[in-house]
Amino acid sequence: MATTSDIRRGLCINFKNDIYKIVEFLHVKPGKGPAFVRTKLKSLTTGKVIENTFSAGHKIDDIRVETRQYQFLYQDGEFYHFMQTDDYSQIRLTEQILDHPGLMKDGEMVTIVMNAEDQMPLAVELPPNVVLEITETEPGVKGNTATNATKPATVETGATINVPLFINEGDKVRVDTETGTYKERVKE
Repeated sequence: MATTSDIRRGLCINFKNDIYKIVEFLHVKPGKGPAFVRTKLKSLTTGKVIENTFSAGHKIDDIRVETRQYQFLYQDGEFYHFMQTDDYSQIRLTEQILDHPGLMKDGEMVTIVMNAEDQMPLAVELPPNVVLEITETEPGVKGNTATNATKPATVETGATINVPLFINEGDKVRVDTETGTYKERVKE
């Protein structure tokens, strides 16, 4: 058993007869009244995100997890196939367990979080950012940069992100995997 002081991003807990991963949290200490923790929880079975507020000191039932490195192999339909590089064993997971599946390239190394008791995969954690090549985007118009204007661009994995106007096809960009947003252009 843990308490609200142990809450952190990525913590997996039993809550309302389901397994949830803490996506966001905020400790709040109002000037009047008791402290509390406001959280966003993602169900690892359905993918649904809910908000919940825990009072300070509330007991939470955390789940013991193990992390393992896997290599993303390919996608076929709704399944994503991964291989453990130590013993070459493979597993396949559905899209709902992944946060941003469109940002994974074939061969990308990811961390899979497993329930320590029954070895069930709970979540897939991508690296903090990935470098992807722009395959399709409209050309930027020179002089049209009075504000932080962006345009949609398709990356090599097929995902669409918003990029600044100066980004062209063939450019490599760094994408934040947590939010799925553009960070910077990568020089080669």
